[in-house]
Amino acid sequence: MVDDEKEPQPKDNSKELLESEKKRSEDYLTRLAYLQADFENLKKRFDRETEQVKNYCNERLLISLLDVVDELELAVKNGEISTSPDSLIEGIELTLKKLRKVLEQEGVTPIEDPQGKILDPTRHNAVLVEERDDVPPCTVLEQIRKGYMMRGKVLRPSIVKVAVKSTKNNSNQMEEKQE
Repeated sequence: MVDDEKEPQPKDNSKELLESEKKRSEDYLTRLAYLQADFENLKKRFDRETEQVKNYCNERLLISLLDVVDELELAVKNGEISTSPDSLIEGIELTLKKLRKVLEQEGVTPIEDPQGKILDPTRHNAVLVEERDDVPPCTVLEQIRKGYMMRGKVLRPSIVKVAVKSTKNNSNQMEEKQE
């Protein structure tokens, strides 16, 4: 009989434990709901701010370009008044200098003139070829349009004309080999 007296009574204790666990579970679910709501609000705010950044990220650049527009308008106005083409050219050169400065401030730099160098397809776009035997094949003969880079990335490749081996010499060599 001594053993019967020492046995714990599981019914009363288990109800308390069950209630305690229910409260903890409800607390966790409530916290989870709040965290989900906070996450959704944060996501919406991030999306709004990202959209704002997209809409206004070029603002500083555009303000700088407006100065260039003002100078071009002034150059046109002075060109209409002046009879000397030299003053118009001088105004355009000053405006071009200012535009280049704006581009440089934005990290845009011209690609080095490739004339006389081997074609780099990552920086140059060959649109014309010329048969030449006095220079190695794929040598850039002329830069047709300047290319530009921005912080190490090619914005626009240089348009170039490159040398290729003369087909006359190739056909003469083939004829000699056949004989």
